[in-house]
Amino acid sequence: MSSNTYQLLAVAVCALCTFLLRLAPFALFRRGMPPFLRDLAAKLPAAIIAVLVVYCLKGLPAGSFSSGLITLVSVAFVVLLHLWRKNTLLSIAMGTALYMLLLRLI
Repeated sequence: MSSNTYQLLAVAVCALCTFLLRLAPFALFRRGMPPFLRDLAAKLPAAIIAVLVVYCLKGLPAGSFSSGLITLVSVAFVVLLHLWRKNTLLSIAMGTALYMLLLRLI
């Protein structure tokens, strides 16, 4: 089997697996989602965000005051911006931009 055929076959298999995995919930829950899954779906995004925030902040350098301060200022900015505008994409983009700007200036 040539390299191009192998690569094409690998991409096709990956695409088929992805399609079937995305189709599975619709096939399994045609009549509606069970209540426990509905509750889980409502709570899981906030839990994932909380875990990501803790994971990102656990690596704050203890010895470098300015780097830790930059991170905490950026996190506070993201929280305040999100509470004000209620736009996740805007909060993440502006928080990242502020973080990068502060890293370059300080």
